[in-house]
Amino acid sequence: MRLVRQNYSNGVIGGSFSGVRGTARPAPTRPRTNNRPTRPARTAITLLTVTALAAGCGETPSTTPKPAAGQQLLKAPPARAMDTYATKLRQEHSARATAAKRWGLAEPPLPAPPAPEQKPRISTRKGFEVDDHEGLPPVFTTIPTKDKVVFLTIDDGAEKDPAFLRMMSELKIPYTAFLSDYLIKEDYGYFRKMQDRGVVLNNHTLNHRYMPNLSYERQKREICGMQDVIEKRYGKRPALFRPPFGNYNEDTLRAARACGIMAAPLWNEEVFVDRWDYRELDRDLHPGDIVLSHFRGKEHWKGTMPDMVRRFLKLVTDKGYAVARIEDYL
Repeated sequence: MRLVRQNYSNGVIGGSFSGVRGTARPAPTRPRTNNRPTRPARTAITLLTVTALAAGCGETPSTTPKPAAGQQLLKAPPARAMDTYATKLRQEHSARATAAKRWGLAEPPLPAPPAPEQKPRISTRKGFEVDDHEGLPPVFTTIPTKDKVVFLTIDDGAEKDPAFLRMMSELKIPYTAFLSDYLIKEDYGYFRKMQDRGVVLNNHTLNHRYMPNLSYERQKREICGMQDVIEKRYGKRPALFRPPFGNYNEDTLRAARACGIMAAPLWNEEVFVDRWDYRELDRDLHPGDIVLSHFRGKEHWKGTMPDMVRRFLKLVTDKGYAVARIEDYL
């Protein structure tokens, strides 16, 4: 950050006189010589000059010059502002390190960069188009960005682990949820707590059906019905939709558009308690990758949701990536 220190110095503005006209006649016994004024004239000029300087050109010790327009003094010394900012960064890092140790992480997660002022242009990934995709929600697995960030998304809502909520809140890890009503309706309050912590709740259909097997009208009921549930329970209709299993057809996207959906993000990697799966042949992370996981516990996995988060954060942090909020880039 570049700080500009503005300095102001006291100056004296000088004036000049073009001359003083008078009508006095020279004394007959004291004629002018060499065009020099008489003593009374010199005295008068001296008095006028001193008076002018005192009135308009001088400065008393109590006078403070005002800065010119657009040159206002800084309200706080730059050095103090930098010290305050540095102290805040140290405190945040210390809090993250403490939380990381408490949750069994060797290193604290890296902080995400500021949200981009200009959002990336999102388009459908090549090979993921439907026959007539123009005007339909884009389908993508990675958000175009040079920031070394990935985005964590978690699907369905089967597991409702309070420890997971505490862990993500204390570590300040952003993520996005894609919910299905048949799994969350037994405890809407759990996901309200999630929303209160800043998590955006999005659409994963009412009943998690294989969408291409359904008619357009049935697909629309699945998507619009979930829009209604989230609006009723959480106050806002989602802008994002993820088709179950990542499967869709043109009717799916047409129905999503009719229900107010703006985009259909899929994923480039999937993280479990015991492994990572990759879409790309290089089996690596890339800037802007979307990572999928699920709300699962020991009934389905060999571990808990916090166990999954530890595996996720270890790889991400070791590779120098931060976890960012996907909505900040859309």
